[in-house]
Amino acid sequence: MVRFVRSTALAAAAVLVTGLAAGCGGGSSDEGNDDGKASAQPTAAPSGPTAKLPASLTSQKLDWGRCGATSDGPAPGDDWQCATLKVPLDWEKPTGKTIGIALIRGKATDEDSRIGSLLFNFGGPGGSGISMMPSYAALTSQLQERYDLVSFDPRGVAASEGVRCRSDKDIQAAESVDSTPDTAAEETSYLKDSADFGKGCQESAGSLMAHVSTTDTARDMDLMRHVLGDQKLHYFGISYGTELGGVYAHLFPQNVGRLVLDAVVDPSAGTVGHAKNQTRGFQRALDNYLKSTGENPKEGSQKIADLLKKIDAEPLPTSSGRKLTQTLALTGIVLPLYSEQTWAGLTSALDAAEQGDGSELLALADNYNERDATGRYGTTTHSQRVISCLDDKERPTIEETKKLLPQFRKISPVFGEFMGWDTAGWCHNWPVAGQHETPEVSAPGADPVLVVGNTGDPATPYEGARKMADELGKDVGVELTWKGEGHGAYGSSSCVDDTVNAYLLDGKVPEDGKVCES
Repeated sequence: MVRFVRSTALAAAAVLVTGLAAGCGGGSSDEGNDDGKASAQPTAAPSGPTAKLPASLTSQKLDWGRCGATSDGPAPGDDWQCATLKVPLDWEKPTGKTIGIALIRGKATDEDSRIGSLLFNFGGPGGSGISMMPSYAALTSQLQERYDLVSFDPRGVAASEGVRCRSDKDIQAAESVDSTPDTAAEETSYLKDSADFGKGCQESAGSLMAHVSTTDTARDMDLMRHVLGDQKLHYFGISYGTELGGVYAHLFPQNVGRLVLDAVVDPSAGTVGHAKNQTRGFQRALDNYLKSTGENPKEGSQKIADLLKKIDAEPLPTSSGRKLTQTLALTGIVLPLYSEQTWAGLTSALDAAEQGDGSELLALADNYNERDATGRYGTTTHSQRVISCLDDKERPTIEETKKLLPQFRKISPVFGEFMGWDTAGWCHNWPVAGQHETPEVSAPGADPVLVVGNTGDPATPYEGARKMADELGKDVGVELTWKGEGHGAYGSSSCVDDTVNAYLLDGKVPEDGKVCES
């Protein structure tokens, strides 16, 4: 089972969900920084909840060192340094057990004009910042002149106590489970697979299972801000990273510096609301793709829906010897919709599937699922599920989901069935209770937060940006719109890039409602 709701923006745009790559070689210690020089910015005084933490946490010094390679990828190079931050396992017990949060940074290239640190979260939940940050550096080179670019693996992700819920063999076996069950037997298999996944997560995560929420990570970020020596948090959140940024702003409005939220998750939507939003978003993107090929969107969508039904009844053969199931086919269709640049690949894959060859759609699905040529799978979806099921309290029963299915089918003949069933299956019989119906992001008194929406975004539909800006509060949320395609706007629009850079580098807040056409 794969959820498409909150995927990492950069990886999707590149048609490559990156494996969990370079880990951290450095650890937390009481030594100074690597070059022996004092930070250009004085250490921040503890404030709010941070002031109540023990000195062993607030006074820790990060031992920045060379980033090490893992079996998933090579080290990122000498321009990058890694370290580990100690944080409480349970924020309600700050003097208790600690866990390590893996960090990576690329230092500012103009030390004399350095503003501070700019923290990134690339989405998921479950995306590895250690892996993603180096590949994002070329796009953010102007920002790096005045910021240390910093990212991290949130708790439960990759190098930060990463969770693996099942083996590669079991993941591949689960690909045969029908995610749109048509019979009682298929329903039973579907729900059993979900429950088994949760049990595997519990075995892997142990006591961490109840402490990987977005709120926990937002609190980690504030300790991170303090230890990095920043008076306020400067932050760039993408996709799920926008929800994380909004939760941070709510918890620590007095510590909000320059926050950019791009490809915005709708904070007013619960489990069913998110699923409906995503169904609309992907159908909208599919319609735009079909228009670009000269095909009527309604007719083209029905043709794809009919193809998926055929594959559901009889999976397609592929050159690898594996079968292309309906769920894998849908995953292969979803991935190219994240970026207009990859639409041509979708055309080729659909044409091949119509001719009875599922190889190209399977390759796209494998990229999304982080499956390499040896059959190894990444763990982003494992972490994603552990985090989102701890966050989300709304868990429809199978009976409730069945009543919702007609609404989902009406929204999209292609994605509706899958997204509808997902509301019941994703957190079925989950070992820990969810925390809230929707995240709280109101941040009265915070500095202005720049919220960037893209009218053609499939994974975080455009409407969510206005919802986020409104919920952040008057004089806090500032919306910037790009009329484009794909997941996220920064890096795809010169107008957006210039506006975001002016905000982050010079503190220039655009007029709320500004629209970028290019």
